[in-house]
Amino acid sequence: MGYMNGGGVEQVVMNYYRHVDRARVQFDFIVCEGSGLIPREEIESMGGRVFTVPPYGSLPRYMREIEVLFREQGWPIVHSHVNALSVFPLRAAERADVPVRIASSHSSGGGGKGETVRDLAKGILRRFSTVYPTDLLACSHVAGDWLFGEDADYSVLPNAVDLTRFESDEDLGASLRRSLDAGEDMFVIGHIGRMAPQKNHSFLLEVFREVQRIRPDSLLVLAGDGPLLSDVRMESDVLGLGKSVRFLGQISDVNALYQAIDVFCLPSVYEGLPVVSIECQASGTPILASDAVTREAAATDLMEFESLDSSPEKWAEHLLSMKRDGKDFNASDMHDFDIDVCAKRLADYYESRLKGLPDGGGGEPFARPHDRDEHATWRHGDVHHECLPRHGSNEGAV
Repeated sequence: MGYMNGGGVEQVVMNYYRHVDRARVQFDFIVCEGSGLIPREEIESMGGRVFTVPPYGSLPRYMREIEVLFREQGWPIVHSHVNALSVFPLRAAERADVPVRIASSHSSGGGGKGETVRDLAKGILRRFSTVYPTDLLACSHVAGDWLFGEDADYSVLPNAVDLTRFESDEDLGASLRRSLDAGEDMFVIGHIGRMAPQKNHSFLLEVFREVQRIRPDSLLVLAGDGPLLSDVRMESDVLGLGKSVRFLGQISDVNALYQAIDVFCLPSVYEGLPVVSIECQASGTPILASDAVTREAAATDLMEFESLDSSPEKWAEHLLSMKRDGKDFNASDMHDFDIDVCAKRLADYYESRLKGLPDGGGGEPFARPHDRDEHATWRHGDVHHECLPRHGSNEGAV
């Protein structure tokens, strides 16, 4: 799992862990030392274990210790969620004779300001992305094409969510609006995301400045933390936005924010399939995303897109045209992103791989049912840079 710091990929893996049938499949997690938000207590309450290894910055130590761990635990499945960095844990897993080695792609590239060195490293590692895995998964086709190549034989496992968590709740939204001093008639824009170049906060602030020129009674609410937090605060002040921008930090009840805002803005410069886009639609909240976000995320007509080449003025006008209309959410629209449905498919997939059955190859994964031993339990280990579950003989690793 790499570093567990409350990011989107960690949320995806934990969503699956909470909803998978743990009588059939069990997760263990491998995380890097220095992780800030490891949900250790919750993992252990569900029967999982957490192992810490050196960070990738100490690569020789990391490779030695993680290979030893794979050999000691004997997980038959190692599932890595660290994108291009999966080269490292899966090479160690191959050396340790782990039979099923799964690489998952959760991103679609790079290109954020200040990420030049990181992008160069990704470009080099991508060349080896299909060398060590036995199986390839991606959260979207754009994520799979980016990491593995358009001709690669990968399957798509979406970033699913618990739809029941995001049911409409006017009282919940009203309560948060009151705490933000946002009156009923104010126009409130929301954003949840790590303060990092990928999320494009500088552009978001420019867009909000244009919104304020049209609607002085507007408010921008930002949730999340990260290395650029102080820069974003400073830029907000420089642009004269002052108290019209609220910084909430890391929040646990994201649905309260979705229910409180009028529209969500996601101007990312790259994404795999953003969890917030699925949560937003499940909550009935309109969302405007950049054209760098895959159309696969648009499960409903609540999600619209705008080009990153468009001016902040055009983005502002688009946002102001999207105020929520209070329509009831139709859960059937989100079936493909229902965590209960997807978690069962994932369990079927793991069991089929342990039995040596075909996994269905590329395209949509888990498309057909697999024979399985209903009484078997596997522990699976997940290598997700910050959190990794594992699968093994009667225990395993994902």
